[in-house]
Amino acid sequence: MLDDVDQAHRSKASATIRRVTPADTAALKALIDATDLFPSHLLDDMLADYFRGDHDQGDHVWLTDDDGGPVGVAYYAPERMTVGTWNLYLIAVHPDRQGQGRGSALLRHVERALAARGERVLLVETSGLPSFERTRAFYRACGYDEEARIRDFYQAGEDKVIFQKALDAPEPSNPVGR
Repeated sequence: MLDDVDQAHRSKASATIRRVTPADTAALKALIDATDLFPSHLLDDMLADYFRGDHDQGDHVWLTDDDGGPVGVAYYAPERMTVGTWNLYLIAVHPDRQGQGRGSALLRHVERALAARGERVLLVETSGLPSFERTRAFYRACGYDEEARIRDFYQAGEDKVIFQKALDAPEPSNPVGR
C-alpha cells in the first residue's frame, strides 16, 4: 500500500497532492480537455475501474494536485510481468498552472511513493513528434533518460519515446550520535 499517497502532501506550488475521488471526475475531464491529451470521455471507464477497485491493493494509483480543485493529475500502475517496474501512464497540469513546479512536484511524489515501497524503475512513454519536445525536455530535466524509441509506433511518422528512471531507495534515518 502506498501509505504516503494516502496522506495529503504539500507541493512546492502550495497545493495538496492526494488520491483522486469520484467527485473529481468532472474537473479532471475539464483538465484533460484543456491539455488536449486525449478525448476526456475515456476517463469515464478508466476512473470507473479505479473507483470500483478493479486492481490490486496499492496499484493503479490516481493522484491530483488540488489547489481549490484539481489542477494536475497523475496515473501510474505496475508494468505487467515485471518485478518493481512501474509505468507513469498520465501526468498533466492545467495550462493555466503550468510552469509553477506542479508537474515536477507530482512526478517527485510518485517517485518517492514507489521508492518507499521498494519499487525499482519508473517508465514514461511519450510521442516523438516535434510538438512534444517540451514534454521530453521536462522528463530529461527531471532526471529521466531516453531508453528506447519505437519508430512509427503511434502512426506513420510518430515514434514512441520511452524514458526510464531508476528509483532510489529512501535513505534510512540516521539519529545523531550513531
